[in-house]
Amino acid sequence: MEDKTQFIAVVKANAYGSALGAFVQHLVHLGVDALAVAYTEEGTQLRALGIQIPILVFYPQISTLSELVANNLEPCLYNQAVFLALKNILLHEGRTDYPVHLKYNTGLNRIGFLPEEAAWVFDQIRTAPFQIHSVYSHLAASEEKRPSTLSDQQIKSFQKIKSLHLEAITPQPYFHLLNSSGVFNYPEYQFDAVRCGIALHGYANKAEWDCELRPVGVLKSSICQITQVKKGASVGYDHGWVTPKDSSIATLPIGHADGIGRHFGPSQAPVYLHGKAVPIIGNVCMDMVMVDVTGVDCQLGDEVEIFGTHQNASEFALQANTISYELLTQLGPRIVRKWQP
Repeated sequence: MEDKTQFIAVVKANAYGSALGAFVQHLVHLGVDALAVAYTEEGTQLRALGIQIPILVFYPQISTLSELVANNLEPCLYNQAVFLALKNILLHEGRTDYPVHLKYNTGLNRIGFLPEEAAWVFDQIRTAPFQIHSVYSHLAASEEKRPSTLSDQQIKSFQKIKSLHLEAITPQPYFHLLNSSGVFNYPEYQFDAVRCGIALHGYANKAEWDCELRPVGVLKSSICQITQVKKGASVGYDHGWVTPKDSSIATLPIGHADGIGRHFGPSQAPVYLHGKAVPIIGNVCMDMVMVDVTGVDCQLGDEVEIFGTHQNASEFALQANTISYELLTQLGPRIVRKWQP
């Protein structure tokens, strides 16, 4: 292996809800070693955009393996059924040395070969038209304060897996274990590559690590109506909020169909108008949210920042008991993405 840590940029789920095409093109320009997506369809979309560098597919489904091969995507094989299905497709097509990656389950218990299945893998590799490019696993609690019993057990298990594969596979594959928060928490276990997804957007699952990153996304809307409401009036569906005094209510054209879930209201999370925090009030609607702008000088068309400069996506999400991953990836297609490199 080369004496450097490879960088695998994870861009699944529309690059975590961002501007996929521009975001990925910029990563390629910066020189990432490979991209990674969740499913075949996402990899096919990247190929259609002209992306030529290696693209790992973390969770290929058997029904999409032929499409995967047709687009020269690199599958991560995680159980015997997927392994054998791909083997049969490649043998039928007369393909050899097809690049694949092996995923092992060391404790997350989601997908992956169990460590004790390694002998089966080695036996099958002898007649499979594969070239094993990498072997990897995934920490279940990479952000957990050290020492973490679970993470330590997983690291120990992965080190054993690595030793077994170095003896059994030629040419030798590369090995990777760490996601974004793992890079911060376990830098000594980078092995040959790291996989970063949410960190590319400025988040790493802990406030102290987030401070070392710069969020790249800003979500804005604008006021489309201002309504003067008397004390004691209800605002929104199902009497979601009752005015404690005569109030000014501004409506924004963004709602739970755009990814701002009902758990952000009423009065759970603020947004920012002219640098001032104004609370979301009433139940979030499918297409709109209402905010209390009483005492704030504003007018139709004024810009409202939902997250960005005054609060980042992680801080905004936390106020509704969720995480930046969920917030970012649920931002809907009606939201216009503007890319500024």
